[in-house]
Amino acid sequence: MNRILKCAAAFIAVSLCAPAGVSAHVTLETKQARVGSYYKAVLRVPHGCHGSPTLRVRVRIPEGVINVKPQPKPGWTLELVKGDYARPYAAHHGAPVSAGVRELVWSGRLPDEYYDEFVFSSYLSTDLPAGGTLYFPVVQECEKGISRWTDVPGQGGKFPAPGVRLLP
Repeated sequence: MNRILKCAAAFIAVSLCAPAGVSAHVTLETKQARVGSYYKAVLRVPHGCHGSPTLRVRVRIPEGVINVKPQPKPGWTLELVKGDYARPYAAHHGAPVSAGVRELVWSGRLPDEYYDEFVFSSYLSTDLPAGGTLYFPVVQECEKGISRWTDVPGQGGKFPAPGVRLLP
């Protein structure tokens, strides 16, 4: 009986600690979206890098995500890095698009004591595979250090990229 109580206590302790570890990553507020629809991505940055303020947040836009429009943030500059897609995609209104925003870069200052959200809208093309997860790699540059939230399942690593599950 004593062994069962110890196992239960250990399970409860791990369960209580798990949310804190998960919240330490850059995450997406909405964790699922329909293919062939617009998606409002809200990236949450919960802290800086090892106590150091965040100065820049870079988000790589995955292939198949088009019509990206970021929300400006007061006090931050915003850069849109544009380029060609691997192939043309049909936009929501039917016109093919072959180039667009490939990366978003917000530059400013976010003290480690605060969290913030970085928002953009996009269209998830009908060519994306429903049932899978789409990852938005994020690089968080700080006064002292860089956190690369770029790992995807199957590639190992302890810094997961924010992902959205694609629904049919």
